Formats: sequence, C-alpha cells, structure tokens
Amino acid sequence: MTGLGASSAGDPSAEVPALAQGEMAYQARRTRVRQVMGRVLMYCLLIVIAATFLLPIAWMLSSSLKYDAQVYTIPPSFIPRPVRLANYPEALAYLPWGTYLYNTMVRYALPSVVGVLLSCSVVAYGFSRLQWRGRDVLFFVCIATMMIPYQVTMIPLFILYKRLGWVNTYLPLTVIAFFGSPYLIFMFRQFFLGIPSELSDAARIDGCSEMGILVRIIVPLAKPAYAVAALFQFMYVWHDYLGPLIYLSKKDLRVVAIGLAFMRDQLFFRAAQGQSYPYLMAMASVFAVPIILLFFLAQRTFIEGVALTGLKG
Repeated sequence: MTGLGASSAGDPSAEVPALAQGEMAYQARRTRVRQVMGRVLMYCLLIVIAATFLLPIAWMLSSSLKYDAQVYTIPPSFIPRPVRLANYPEALAYLPWGTYLYNTMVRYALPSVVGVLLSCSVVAYGFSRLQWRGRDVLFFVCIATMMIPYQVTMIPLFILYKRLGWVNTYLPLTVIAFFGSPYLIFMFRQFFLGIPSELSDAARIDGCSEMGILVRIIVPLAKPAYAVAALFQFMYVWHDYLGPLIYLSKKDLRVVAIGLAFMRDQLFFRAAQGQSYPYLMAMASVFAVPIILLFFLAQRTFIEGVALTGLKG
C-alpha cells in the first residue's frame, strides 16, 4: 500500500487534473470579475444618464425656492440661500389656477381619454380579430396618417371648426378623440393579437356577438393596454399647448399649459420683474407633480403594457 501510494504521488499524469481544475477556477474568477466590472460600468452609465435627465428638474425645484436675484448669480448655485417658500402661494394667487386645472382635467382630459379608449379599442378589434377584405391595406393607410404633420391639417381643420361654430369651445379638442389615434390603434391591435383566438371562437359558438366578445372577453384581458393608452392620452392633453392656443381665446377657457405661457408673458414683459422666474418655476413644479405621481403609481402597468403590445405582429 505504501509503495502504491508513493508511485501514484510521483506519477506526473496525476498532476494534470489538478492543473485543469486550477485553470478552470482561474477562468471562472476572471469571468466573474468581468461580469462585475461590466455591471459596475453599466450602472455608472445609467447613473450619468439619469443625472442628465434629472438636472433640469433639480434646477426647476431649486429656482422655485430662490429670490429672483439668486437665479442669475454666477457661478450658479443649486442650494437656495435663504429658502423662500412664499413663492408657491404667491404664484398660485397670481392667476385663477383652479379654473385652469378644472378646464384641463374635466373639460379636456376626461372626454379625450374616454373617446380615445372607446374609438381606438373598437377599431383595433376590427383590425386584429375580424377577417374582412382590405383589412391590412386599410390598416396600413391608418398607420400612414401618422406621417402627416399637424401643421399640414391645422389650417383646414380650423376653417372647418370655425364654420361649425366650434371655436372657443372644447369640441375641436375632444370630439376628434372619438375618431381614434393611429398610434394607439396600432398599440391596441398589437395587444389584441396576443390574446388567443380560441377564446373568441368559443364565445362565438356560444352565440356571443362581436361587441359582446370585445366587452366581456377582450377588455378584461387588455387592462394593461387600456391603462397605457389612458396614460399616453392624459400626458398628451396635459402638455398640449398648440391646440388650446388655436381654438380657445377666452380667458375662462384656458388650460394649464396656456396659463403657464400667459403667466410667463405677464411676468417678463408686462409686469415688474420681481419674482418672475421663481414664480414660473414654482408653478411648473406644481403642475409637473401629477404626471410624475401618475407615472410612478402606474409604472408596473405602464411597463407591462408597453412590453406586451409588441409580442405579436
């Protein structure tokens, strides 16, 4: 036994597995180090990109708490010294923001979101779940309308709405939502294509109509798509400046975006400078809060809806 063990220990071929294991362990350590370094570099890049996007927001919040003279100091300072919290109540009292907010939320956003959800889902159902001649050609035409700039149709639409007597009403901004949005129709269609067709076939066998299939089967399964469409449309309405500027000239019909532009003109061109820039940044901060909260509260649904709308073409 002793001689056999001695001969095995002295055999050079016994060292080969040990060398192979050492080499494998070394390669594994190198792979782990590369993975860690790659992840560190990726997170560093993401932090830099996030900081780039957050920098304007940080400057807006900082400026909303400063005196006007502090905004223009060189070099600029992000920390307001002293902090002036009175900018917010004074800016809120400068214009009837309650009326502007009511106009934006109730008279503009709510009808637009409802109209888009109803029209786009019905049209997308016809493009995705029904078989009829010319369906794909008409869908291509619908999607192609996204390439037409709004500036091309702006004047003809204004003339049309002027003759209908819709100027200085919210009808030009809300009625159009009930005729669908090409992008949201595409999004709904992609989501509906991912729903198994066997569910619709079973409902048809049971005698359910196409509208019944849409309401009872498709809509409950497409809640993420509806949430994303509602979020997109609300964000569009919240930031819409050109539409209300064209069709709404009365003061009591202004929306938030028009109110901010009017406040800027009043502060910088018609009134004394005073706290002009801090007031404007204070109101911009206030009206950025709903969009930020809405995104974070619906973040999971938003990401899920965006991801699932591209599963099937």
